[in-house]
Amino acid sequence: MFVLPAIDIREGKAVRLIQGDFLQKTVVHPNPVALAKEFKAAGIEMMHIVDLDGALMGKATNAPLIEEMKKETGLKIEVGGGIRTLEQVDAYVSLGIDRIIIGSAALQNPELVKKAVIKYGDKIAVGIDAKNGKVAISGWLDVSETDYLQLAEEMARIGVQTIIYTDIAKDGTLAGPTFEDYAKLTQAVPDVQIIASGGVSKKAELLKLAELGVYGTIVGKAFYNGTISLADMLEVEKNAD
Repeated sequence: MFVLPAIDIREGKAVRLIQGDFLQKTVVHPNPVALAKEFKAAGIEMMHIVDLDGALMGKATNAPLIEEMKKETGLKIEVGGGIRTLEQVDAYVSLGIDRIIIGSAALQNPELVKKAVIKYGDKIAVGIDAKNGKVAISGWLDVSETDYLQLAEEMARIGVQTIIYTDIAKDGTLAGPTFEDYAKLTQAVPDVQIIASGGVSKKAELLKLAELGVYGTIVGKAFYNGTISLADMLEVEKNAD
């Protein structure tokens, strides 16, 4: 199982939110590029980046900063937040971004996902964020009537190879992942790589997710609070399989 440290970018700084609430924002590092260099120095190979401004505005607001992070570190990067058009996907691919995450648009515009997958294959991932099992969109501000498993199955039929699933109720809480959701996902779409996001608080939870067959896990607040170190992430990557 892969473990990806997260950098959420808001107004040019690395921040953490609680349950996606922009009013509950904590700056964890003033310089995302310097933070990415710390990941590189520790031996991390891939990081998860969210353009929070982009998620709100529907455009790649922090793309220049993300490009700098890529150039300065050479790390593999997956990016999400506000990606609503194929042109935005094209732009990130041209910057050398390794995986582009389509979130809200996957529900609102599945044709975009289909075109992106045809063009870029496994460089395209879909982010499914849910509240009480229902898919949330627009920076988590709106909740649809679509069940997360239903959307996952639709994306699998399109040809999506990677899904990043977040239970919003757990995001930024350190309350532990919703393990049953990941068990259902790995059963519902067995040929899709599932990446877990939200709630992870300790190394033992990473190992449990690996046992469920999860392909990867994103670690955010637990790293910034010091309950999971970069060394822990690397150890799990080495031993969880």
